[in-house]
Amino acid sequence: MIATSPAAQVIIAIIPIVGIVIGGTIVFFYLLWRHREIMMLIKTSAYAPVKFNWVLFSLLASLLLLLVGLALTILFAVLDGFSYSLLGGTVPLSLGVGLLIFYIVAAKKGLK
Repeated sequence: MIATSPAAQVIIAIIPIVGIVIGGTIVFFYLLWRHREIMMLIKTSAYAPVKFNWVLFSLLASLLLLLVGLALTILFAVLDGFSYSLLGGTVPLSLGVGLLIFYIVAAKKGLK
């Protein structure tokens, strides 16, 4: 086994912290500038709120979660059998099924 120096261990420990701080800073300034942009659009009466199609989004999210969950469930069942590691696949699988049921119910009721 190769021993690492204490300085290398400190650098390896700091990398995730620096990444989270930089990512948080970028998200903060994006939200700040987006807020200022919307405030200026409201002041000039040029703001039009964006309509978000929740039904279409739920279809997309459900298909992605369903397929990822199915693949992970099969993979974990083959590798480890039926154990707690199978939860890593059944959680996204059940979320995908739930969103797919929401899409079917919303499409029948005509929700947008």
